[in-house]
Amino acid sequence: MVIIMSERRIRNNKRRRQRELKKHILISVFTICITFTLALSAFSMHTTVEAASEAPAIKYYTSIVVSSGDTLSSIADEYMGTHYDSVSDYIHEVMNMNALQDETIYAGQHLIVPYYSFDFKS
Repeated sequence: MVIIMSERRIRNNKRRRQRELKKHILISVFTICITFTLALSAFSMHTTVEAASEAPAIKYYTSIVVSSGDTLSSIADEYMGTHYDSVSDYIHEVMNMNALQDETIYAGQHLIVPYYSFDFKS
């Protein structure tokens, strides 16, 4: 009887160790998969940011309607971005495009203004 009990105990211990080993292996595989996924995601985001910073800027034009209280400076703040050396350069271009004699604009007036966007197709 003692021999049967100890054999049973040995088999049960062996099964328990095998289950624990499988559990540890599964946890390890799961951890490796999560780590790989996070690393791949981080690399992908870095590549996207890098591509956006290297993407060529494309100049577009749009028609706007001047609202009450708008000035060429406020329009420049909204549309010029970082592609002009100064606000006055942008205002000068808008004045030339719209044949304005001075910086006076009126509510309801239509203006063509340039703006830049990035080409993400490249």
